[in-house]
Amino acid sequence: MHRSLVLTASLLVLSLLRLAPAASAAACHPDDESGLLGFKSGITADPSGMLASWKKGSDCCQWFGITCLTGPRVTALSLVGRPGNLTTSLSGKISPSLSKLKFLDSIYLQDLNNLTGPFPDFIFTLPNFLIIYIENNKLSGPIPARIGNLTQLIAFSVEGNRFSGPIPSSLGNLGQLSQLKLGGNRLSGAIPATLSRLSNLTLLSLDRNQLSGPIPDIFPGLTSLISLSFSHNKLTGKIPNSLSILAPKLRFLELGHNSLSGAIPGFLGKFQALDTLDLSWNNYTGPVPKSFANLTKIFNLDLSHNRLTDPFPAMNVKGIESLDLSHNLFNLGSIPKWVISSPIIYSLKLAKCGLKIKLDDFRPVQTYFYDYIDLSENEITGSPVQLVNRTDYLVGFYASGNKLRFDLGSLRFSKRLRYLDLSRNMIYGKVPKAVSGLSKLNVSSNQLCGALPPNKFPAASFAGNKCLCGSPLAPCKA
Repeated sequence: MHRSLVLTASLLVLSLLRLAPAASAAACHPDDESGLLGFKSGITADPSGMLASWKKGSDCCQWFGITCLTGPRVTALSLVGRPGNLTTSLSGKISPSLSKLKFLDSIYLQDLNNLTGPFPDFIFTLPNFLIIYIENNKLSGPIPARIGNLTQLIAFSVEGNRFSGPIPSSLGNLGQLSQLKLGGNRLSGAIPATLSRLSNLTLLSLDRNQLSGPIPDIFPGLTSLISLSFSHNKLTGKIPNSLSILAPKLRFLELGHNSLSGAIPGFLGKFQALDTLDLSWNNYTGPVPKSFANLTKIFNLDLSHNRLTDPFPAMNVKGIESLDLSHNLFNLGSIPKWVISSPIIYSLKLAKCGLKIKLDDFRPVQTYFYDYIDLSENEITGSPVQLVNRTDYLVGFYASGNKLRFDLGSLRFSKRLRYLDLSRNMIYGKVPKAVSGLSKLNVSSNQLCGALPPNKFPAASFAGNKCLCGSPLAPCKA
């Protein structure tokens, strides 16, 4: 999971307090019971029986997902499914009957998948709301401008829905807000400049939308920010210089998959608390700033799919976890020492980075944590056997378009290996039976020979070899 989850710690503590069993022995208020049963009547499918305990005449403070912290009055509603698990979903609409819960200040409707309809209007009848998490459902339509009236909010998240239209400028009125998460919707237009007024904000996530225009100069007012994600949008222009104000605290900066351009600003080297930096899939040009040598605490660095050039600065990282420099204009020659020496690296992607090494000589300090290695489109010779055979958790190994020469039968296929691309090399020998455990395989354009083992792959996975035969290729001759 993303490391920014640590940012929710304080809110989780608050949540746990709100979700603690009710201390009061009194039955819940009849208005609350009526409101909750109205919500249940709006649910058309509940495959896991999440609402099975919601029965008329029983104490609703004891119902699943209900918290009563003010005597017999409901203060929090928390119905949370499992991500990607449809058996824990709820189908239907959010009933306006929840407006009867006059003491409700927190709502968590997360990962329920099939809740539909507009943003729930009942929320605006309860102005004391503190926390709204309505995530990963199918709500649609605009986010109402009236959201700016809920001035007590400390957390607002509707990520993973289908909301469209602009981000309301009225969000700038929510001066108590600590978290604002609108990612994974269909929001469009510019990022409102009014967000600069959210001085208590620690997490701002607007990723996976259709936002356009330049990144606004909002950062002088956001000095508490720890995590910022604008990735997967249509943003253009340059990173505002005022972002440098966030250098002391910002740990996560994710701006990948946009159309940002120009040189990577040198002031990013001042962000010495930075854990994750993603500038991938943009239009950045020129060299990576020398100041990046100051990013000693960075764990995840993704600069892939730009037009960056040499020289790449010498980094002073004690332990990189994930590095992707693929598909730029680098000519690295060799794999940097700070990568080889990392004791915690799990993902290394250096495709098309001008590597000219013998793979037998690549001996990282550890291979235990590796799950992805991509060395495609380089000028690498030798064999990956000593590298791959030392891994136990490798999921994907990609080395297409090199000059590797080795016997494929000497490669050990760990139980976790799912993706293997060794196409366009000089690999010889037979295709081993172990390939049957892979999800994707490409060994085309090599020098392999012999009968193929039983497999589920298309002919393109084996095309262009010396003398392979058997399904899905032509039958072997008797």
